Amino acid sequence: MGATGFGYYRATIFFCMFIGYSLYFFNRKTFSFVMPSVMEEIELDKDDLGLITSSQTMAYAISKFISGVLSDQISARWLFSLGLFLVGGINVVFSWSSTVTMFSLLWFINGLGQGCGWPPCGKVLRKWFEPSQFGTWWSVLSCSMNLAGSLGPVLVTVLLQYYDWRTILTMSGVFCAGFSIVCAVFVKNEPKDVGLPSIEVAAKKGAKGGKSKCTLKEFLLSPFLWVLSLSYLVVFGVKTAATDWGQLFLMQEKGQTALMGSTYMSALEVGGFAGSLAAGLISDRAVAKQGLGTHGNPRHSLLILMMAGMYVSMYLFRVTITPEISKEAVWVQVLHPVSVLFGVSEKEIWILFLGAVFGFSSYGPIALFGVIASESAPSNFCGTSHAIVALMANVGAFMAGLPFSTIAKQHSWDMAFWVAEVIMGISAVLFFLVRNMRTKMGQMAEKMD
Repeated sequence: MGATGFGYYRATIFFCMFIGYSLYFFNRKTFSFVMPSVMEEIELDKDDLGLITSSQTMAYAISKFISGVLSDQISARWLFSLGLFLVGGINVVFSWSSTVTMFSLLWFINGLGQGCGWPPCGKVLRKWFEPSQFGTWWSVLSCSMNLAGSLGPVLVTVLLQYYDWRTILTMSGVFCAGFSIVCAVFVKNEPKDVGLPSIEVAAKKGAKGGKSKCTLKEFLLSPFLWVLSLSYLVVFGVKTAATDWGQLFLMQEKGQTALMGSTYMSALEVGGFAGSLAAGLISDRAVAKQGLGTHGNPRHSLLILMMAGMYVSMYLFRVTITPEISKEAVWVQVLHPVSVLFGVSEKEIWILFLGAVFGFSSYGPIALFGVIASESAPSNFCGTSHAIVALMANVGAFMAGLPFSTIAKQHSWDMAFWVAEVIMGISAVLFFLVRNMRTKMGQMAEKMD
């Protein structure tokens, strides 16, 4: 085993986590994929459907936080594998059920299992990859959700031509549970489990002696943890507002068609996919050049730039798009040659461009916040750190729901998006001002200063 190097284990572990998390996500959405077929067999109204899906969402938010804390206390390998086994088993049992009560209960348990997926991934990635590679592999692993989300509906649609929805859920669940055994065998928590040296920078620097672990109190009193959490709350809340309400804003107040609205959303997701990958790759190069110190973080420059990109794209989206666009506008004249070349109006190109830019600028920070939270925390609170910032992101997502729509109801969508735009701009400026604050959480960093 000693002759087997880092390359083999990194490739094997990453492959297992990528396929495993794809299965996590696919089995999170199986009910949505087969919903039309279920409704043909079982009478379900909108309230029933909302109850079933909401039960999973609530459980997932709770479980993801708890799992982040647990990943620092127990084996990440077993947490990931057991969660995957539970999710697969629940899908099988779900296929045997026929009542709303059972559907809701089982999908709640599915949500509890779903929360065991990502926190262990972040913990294992930090143990196996150097800081200069961490962001890239984090971003690539997060693309497993895009893979499952894009191929899942197509795969299920094809399978529904040959099997009923119960058989599809059973097959999906059995495969998911089966692959959890593969993950339990091949995923390793850290290099020392297979006789390889640790690669953690903190461990190397702390090798001179002294206590290398900080206490929970020291960790929670780290100002940077809460700066990061509040910034993530704003970014995720604004991103959620744009994805949930942007299409409606275009149709109701900007005079655009439903097709244009849905195309805008597609452009946003495509831009988000590129932004997530770019954030990891570019910020890792910065870390490779500058290294990770106790104050500031090489990833901050890109993070601030992308936050500013969110503000600018939101401003242009709100101000430049109107029911009747003047041909004298600068952007119309700039895009005119492209419009003639592709046979698409300048307005459509502009809306798609703004959607892609916003997606690129918002999904990039979402990836970076998770990376920075994990790498800035002491090794014994890596999962807890990500759990806290992710919980704050969920608070932001909640605020993008009813509170945001209430502003739109009392005033207008334009006013609601203006409020989000202003909050985004202020957050970007404030983060810029504190970009060089002490980022290493806990008192361990003080001994290294």
